[in-house]
Amino acid sequence: MTSPSTPPPTGTGGPRPVLEAHGIRKRFPGVLALDGVALRLFPGEVHALMGENGAGKSTLIKVLTGVHPTDGGTVLVDGRPHSFTDPLQAQRAGISTVYQEVNLCPNLSVAENILIGREPRRFGLLRWSAMRRRAAELLTELELGLDVTRPLGAHSLAVQQLVAIVRAVDVSAKVLVLDEPTSSLDREEVAQLFRLVRRLRDRGVAILFVTHFLDQVFDLCDRVTVLRGGRLEGEYPIGELTPVTLVQRMIGGELATLDQLSGRAHEAGAERAETREPFLRARRLTRTGSIEPYDLDVHPGEVVGLAGLLGSGRTEAARLLFGADGADGGEVSIEGRKVLLRSPRHAIARGIAFCSENRKSEGLVGELTVRENIVLALQAARGWTRPLTRAKQDELARHWIEALDIRPTDPEAQVRHLSGGNQQKVLLARWLLTEPRFLILDEPTRGIDIGAKAEIQKLVARLADEGTAVLFVSAELEEVLRLSHRIAVLRDHRMVATLANDGTITPERLLTTIATGTDS
Repeated sequence: MTSPSTPPPTGTGGPRPVLEAHGIRKRFPGVLALDGVALRLFPGEVHALMGENGAGKSTLIKVLTGVHPTDGGTVLVDGRPHSFTDPLQAQRAGISTVYQEVNLCPNLSVAENILIGREPRRFGLLRWSAMRRRAAELLTELELGLDVTRPLGAHSLAVQQLVAIVRAVDVSAKVLVLDEPTSSLDREEVAQLFRLVRRLRDRGVAILFVTHFLDQVFDLCDRVTVLRGGRLEGEYPIGELTPVTLVQRMIGGELATLDQLSGRAHEAGAERAETREPFLRARRLTRTGSIEPYDLDVHPGEVVGLAGLLGSGRTEAARLLFGADGADGGEVSIEGRKVLLRSPRHAIARGIAFCSENRKSEGLVGELTVRENIVLALQAARGWTRPLTRAKQDELARHWIEALDIRPTDPEAQVRHLSGGNQQKVLLARWLLTEPRFLILDEPTRGIDIGAKAEIQKLVARLADEGTAVLFVSAELEEVLRLSHRIAVLRDHRMVATLANDGTITPERLLTTIATGTDS
């Protein structure tokens, strides 16, 4: 399906934007998050909002949907000015949002989730048959074949996303904001989501699509607005851009930092790894129902990548090496000596650090400051009877804020106010502070922009050059190929191959191994 042509500017006889934002300003303590930003959304288009972490994307969404009041500027819906003070007001004006983390009730049925708060009633009693009928009608209209009586939690995350979108459209069919809806979906689930988005677009809904996947922008979107440093960089028809030019508009000249890393995995690091004993050796390590027995060696100065589809067992394999989950078979040796990793505390004591893929629930403490989050692991390792002095905490926090370019630079800022990329840097700082000899990184660049991604990838390369053993888990095959000396491939909770990254492996070959379970 071809994309519609770019709408002409307002006032030239073309379609009028359903939503306009002009001169939007938003300030937080010590941070000007938005500085005169503008945005136009037209009926029947998918419009991408792009920019680095910290560019202002999330703040702009929250202003448009009533989560944050503006400090300046105007929001118009159908040409009329609005000043939203809460999300309900935005919904009533026709703006709904579906976030990356589905905010529905998994214990309720599909029908209940679609119509929650708007259930048909008579004499105060819930009309179950009418509710199910209405939910079924909505799903049929959007060509989704779901049993509305099943609990939402019985469905995959992708289906839950679809249900959240159906609910949002039924509440308000003018503007739909999709905030990183595909970051936890596999390829087929993304295709299913895109089919629904295109149906909504064809029905005249204006869709604002926020993602860090460039290929999805070019596959789905009609226009793109780029923010940089809290300001509007520009608005473009998607046909006027290439992935390279889009990245250049997002980050300027930083794209070269990724290219500089390409090919490094084929050079001296692999040779160093071959001449050393493994720092960690796993043999027949397994956890019933989680990961089948696997073997893995990780050498000092080596980056070993774990590749595979979502649900292949990558995270499960990594968690066993940190004691986050208990193995019920196999053995682990560190520097030739067998060890029992009964808990993360035992792993930390042996020089192992683990950055979880879920930095919100298993990593950072949003209510604590940047300083408090950075020193958390070191303090835990020392024990709470030996507290770090405040002066020492300040010194350590300042060092890592500068070393990793964490923004804002205020160590007393609450970490929940930081962008995703800067939150990831805080989590990395926490573990680097413990001076690990083996660093496990589970999706360290998920949901962050290409600029922050480049910085983290450079950091991984530098750590390996300094002798740290690294296990790098990522769904992005190009990223795995760029950094890893060897790549372990998982499929259906089994480790099916270990490949030397000698320059002959391509993303296509890696995909074939993932799909077939063999390297042929």
